[in-house]
Amino acid sequence: MDFIFSSPSLEDVIRLLRAWRFWVLSALIGAAIGAAVYYVNPPPYRARATVNVDFNLEEAFPTDTDRQYFYYLERETRKMIEIAWSDEVLGETLIFSAEELRFSIRQLREEKLRLAQPMEAGWHFYAEDENPEVASSLAALWANAFVEKTQAEMEAGNINQFVRLEVVQSDDLPIERSVPLSSFLLAGSSVFLLLSAFFVLFTKPKNKNLKNADET
Repeated sequence: MDFIFSSPSLEDVIRLLRAWRFWVLSALIGAAIGAAVYYVNPPPYRARATVNVDFNLEEAFPTDTDRQYFYYLERETRKMIEIAWSDEVLGETLIFSAEELRFSIRQLREEKLRLAQPMEAGWHFYAEDENPEVASSLAALWANAFVEKTQAEMEAGNINQFVRLEVVQSDDLPIERSVPLSSFLLAGSSVFLLLSAFFVLFTKPKNKNLKNADET
């Protein structure tokens, strides 16, 4: 017990470094376990649709004022994010989805959909599902519903008229696992490396036991 709670010494550090073969073996075992978990219980597929958003700063503010640019971008971006997650847009996605999917708006917000890079240029609309076709369909429908609703709000005067939207990617969407295999491999090897280090540090060396026996 005293050995466990004693402060590490130079001998402990040397012993830890000498156990590099044990480290390598532990890392390989951890990576193998991570790969097994990935293939036995893989993460869902993730599809990405892209909408190009152009705020046309030069036309909106010909005077070229940085402060006006900042508030304009922040205001319009915030309004468009609210549109993307609105009940109407997500409801449109549900309406056009196959009836057997049976997703609720809450499921879409909390589990299925994710919005990335909400600023000028490409807005990425991600959708996740165990079925890659369902993920692709949801992402494309969400992006198109967002553009249609935003354009309607522009006509109503709620969004600046200089904003331009274009769905640039809604067919043959890139689909991949939401978490790559490399993350599982890295997590598994890292965890087992850490466990192996603790095992070496908190295991009393045999030679020390023999030395104590000789002294008695």
